[in-house]
Amino acid sequence: MIKAGELGGILDVILERLADYLESASDLRGKVKGALIYPAVVSTIALGVTIFLMVVIIPTFAEVFSSFGHELPMPTQIMIRISEIMKRYIIFIVLGIIIIVVGIRQFYKSDKGSKFIDAKILNVPVFGILLRKVAIAKFTRTFGTLVKSGVPILEALDTVAKTAGNRKIEAAVLDARDSIREGEKIADPLSKSGVFPPMVMQMISVGEETGNLDMMLSKIADFYDSEVDVAVEGLTSMIEPIVIVIMGVVIGAIVIAMFLPILSMGTIVGG
Repeated sequence: MIKAGELGGILDVILERLADYLESASDLRGKVKGALIYPAVVSTIALGVTIFLMVVIIPTFAEVFSSFGHELPMPTQIMIRISEIMKRYIIFIVLGIIIIVVGIRQFYKSDKGSKFIDAKILNVPVFGILLRKVAIAKFTRTFGTLVKSGVPILEALDTVAKTAGNRKIEAAVLDARDSIREGEKIADPLSKSGVFPPMVMQMISVGEETGNLDMMLSKIADFYDSEVDVAVEGLTSMIEPIVIVIMGVVIGAIVIAMFLPILSMGTIVGG
């Protein structure tokens, strides 16, 4: 962009556009991270509380119940058995989780792994939709800024592909670049990839035909920025009750299983 600004004698305008773009990109990243921080923190706390109950509290109850000399209710037996397994193998469980996480990260660093994971991520329910909207907003914003700044289409697509942040979208953009080099329009090869919604392709096609591609790309980016805002708010409001319900069910099941023998203590003593 700076090179295009120097050649065209509009470096000041290009720098202003670049600053606006970087601010928009930073704002977009902040929204996505903000949507993920809350559920991540709550889920981590919930997992910690559950592990503490299973490894520390339930064994104490189990020692008390062992003195009853009577068969415990099935839910209590299951919970005690799970607690024994977790307490005995907690180190191996933690190591297993670490190995899986490290293995996935190493696999993602490979070319084949990153393509596979990025393709699957876009199809994940709820989160996949959000990430797809983020990717489209980033693609159209970057592409529109480059086109408006006078960067040639093929060079702009090459830059956009490298900054897409998703290997499936990167591959789609690079395939489109190769097709455009052979004489095709921009919208046709991008449409064949199946990554971009029909509305986006139609607007890009109209922008090509009318010579207002940069304006259309900017409108698409603005639309998907607002869509990301709505999706982030909806995701945050949806995840909070879901996490709370899951916490309530798990901890409630543990508490009920541990107090069933105490509630039926009269029957146990009578027996």
